[in-house]
Amino acid sequence: MNTVAISDLPAFDAAAFAAHTLSSPANLAAVLDHTLLKPEATRSQVLTLCAEAAEHRFACAMVNPTWVSTAVHALAGTGVPVGVVIGFPLGATLSSSKRDETVRVLKLGAHDVDMVLNVGLLKSGQKEDFEAVRQDIRGVVDLAHAAGAIVKVILETCLLTFEEKLRASDLALSAGADFLKTSTGFSTGGATTDDIALLRGVAGNHAGVKASGGIRSLADATAMLNAGATRIGASASVRIIAELSGQAATTPPSTGY
Repeated sequence: MNTVAISDLPAFDAAAFAAHTLSSPANLAAVLDHTLLKPEATRSQVLTLCAEAAEHRFACAMVNPTWVSTAVHALAGTGVPVGVVIGFPLGATLSSSKRDETVRVLKLGAHDVDMVLNVGLLKSGQKEDFEAVRQDIRGVVDLAHAAGAIVKVILETCLLTFEEKLRASDLALSAGADFLKTSTGFSTGGATTDDIALLRGVAGNHAGVKASGGIRSLADATAMLNAGATRIGASASVRIIAELSGQAATTPPSTGY
């Protein structure tokens, strides 16, 4: 496996990116993945998510696989892509299952594919396990890239040691991931600024970094952007945009993703 040396990667200007992103509601919306992944989400709620994504021009509308077709139809002609999660939320499904799931959602029209890394294999710590993790990611990446889609690899950082976070980032990048992503939002913790800074240090300018899990306010989003995030996953996207616009949010803080 080819390793990525942090010192070899170009620096990323997080302060400049954050300043530009926070300069207008439209710029901020362009980096927000508007997300609804709760298992009890209904068709009506998914359609509302899509309407909000189209209205605010969010980076994508992120849904579970069962709702991809519904979201693609609802967003047709808007230019807003549909995002979907793969192997979610545990990452412990068979690689063949992840590939099959990826093929199916791509055929339905998904563009952003957020897949969960196989955490247990990574933590097993053997060379062959690391290679299995890389191949697990590579299988999804190859399919997505062939279809013109992108892949964000969810590391579930709350379950990893510092060394494991570095290893996971390295494996994901060597497998061709477009983004390193912190969390599912369904485990023991979400995004932290320390983890975002760490992932950005590994990614440099070679890949995006997505903060997800527990981002419920403009202050949360600002902290993640200043730490090096270039994409933010949140169910509170509308509220975050409203805060930047100086408007009073009409909905209570989200307790979701």
